[in-house]
Amino acid sequence: MKKILVTYQVPREGLAQLEEDFEIIYPEQEAMTKDEIIAKIGDVDGLLSVFIKSVDKDIIEAGKNLKIIANFGVGYNNIDIDCATAKGIVVTNTPNAVCEPTADMALGLMLAVMRRIAVCDRKLRVPDGLEWGLMKNLGNSPWGKTLGIIGMGKIGKALARRAKACGMKIVYHNRRRMSAQIEAEFDAQYLSMDELLQQADVVSLNCPLTPETTHLISGPQFEMMKDGAYIINTARGPVIDEKALVKYLQNGKLAGAGLDVFEEEPVITKALLEMDQVVMTPHTGTGTIETRIETAREAADNIIGFFKGDENISKVN
Repeated sequence: MKKILVTYQVPREGLAQLEEDFEIIYPEQEAMTKDEIIAKIGDVDGLLSVFIKSVDKDIIEAGKNLKIIANFGVGYNNIDIDCATAKGIVVTNTPNAVCEPTADMALGLMLAVMRRIAVCDRKLRVPDGLEWGLMKNLGNSPWGKTLGIIGMGKIGKALARRAKACGMKIVYHNRRRMSAQIEAEFDAQYLSMDELLQQADVVSLNCPLTPETTHLISGPQFEMMKDGAYIINTARGPVIDEKALVKYLQNGKLAGAGLDVFEEEPVITKALLEMDQVVMTPHTGTGTIETRIETAREAADNIIGFFKGDENISKVN
């Protein structure tokens, strides 16, 4: 029977079928350390990793019999893809389970920062934290505004559906333009990156982290954006140059930011913590019980499918 090493205590409900078909090695604690993984990986056939833990060259090279790394999460920048590919190891991710909850989070952050929900909640808990009044604590309505989506994949499309229901105009930028039929479905207009930044009232980042997208949004891009625009990031922290973000929030160019991810997480730039116009969550875009179970099931299905010769698994290399 083939062996699968699971590096983190993900929901067992999602691994029921995997347990029937394979010998599973689970961590004794919440997560395996790097040394524990290296000590156990030598004769395993598959590794079920998680997006918050690195799978580096040391780990991959220790997996002498390793054939697949099934990552728990849509992002896979935690894995040394080049090393895995060079050794003929397939890497997969879970793009389906994470789609809807991440779009929920992007919309939630957008509403929380534009309508000042989070800051009003915080200040109401402090004596004399805010002043009540007809013209006090005013935010901005999403209705009639333009949402610019950078990365119109599954998550970007799911966000577009939600934003359309909020009365927003949708523009997007992608590596490849969508078909006219799909654009019509979302009432979405394709723009160049520069055009999107110049026209959008809210910019949402929904692209993967790659060498090309690292610091995709930095000083020059912030300069292009409308005065008083908002930026939402549920992708990966390094897609935004965080120092530049702080600068353009402090000087008032940006009205606010909604951030689920950070450049050096779990460390957060102190200035962001001190800004009322910033709403933050701790990388919990996919953080629902249902999603964790379904993500485990999708990762398990990738392993099962791989060993059955199924070509429809979510390969990323």
